[in-house]
Amino acid sequence: MNSLRCVATLVKELSRLPGIGEKTAQRLAFYILKLSRVDAEALARSILEVKEKVRICSRCFNITEEDPCHICRDSGRTERQICVVEEPHDLLAIERAGVFKGKYHVLQGSLSPLDGRGPDDIRVRELLARLKGNGVDEVIIATNPNNDGETTAHYLVKVIKPLGVKITKIAQGIPMGGDLEYTDNVTVGRALEGRREVS
Repeated sequence: MNSLRCVATLVKELSRLPGIGEKTAQRLAFYILKLSRVDAEALARSILEVKEKVRICSRCFNITEEDPCHICRDSGRTERQICVVEEPHDLLAIERAGVFKGKYHVLQGSLSPLDGRGPDDIRVRELLARLKGNGVDEVIIATNPNNDGETTAHYLVKVIKPLGVKITKIAQGIPMGGDLEYTDNVTVGRALEGRREVS
């Protein structure tokens, strides 16, 4: 009975992960039960290590183990282009495409009036501070092509335009309602290369 309670607790915790329903959580729990003790401990350690070592970059707000992150420290990347994304996994999707050689700004979310998320809940203020004193020529808006991402993009255009910085948006090679995280490398690369200036 005690072990069943443990399994139920594990299923409950796993089902809290995004995209994991109860059935998937049950499959994962039973997979974990089949792991050797060594493998189960390695999994548990890796989760704890991520929580202990990973933090947010103080410049771009990407996840990192060192502050500033390796992209912000990379002198081979131009400071004149900043690509704005919603989440760290969106940055990774663009990096996998291998075509962008500028710097990033991770908003750590998107605007969502229905969910009560406004500009103060994401890293817009920090983005504007970077643009005011950094010699940036172009801001590439790479928010997700869904309602929250489009709302965020429109707001960013409104607040960046008075600064006189060129604003472009990645091309619509990514399906509406999709996420950058799940888009193939070629599509992300073409979308970035086909970006257009926002009027």
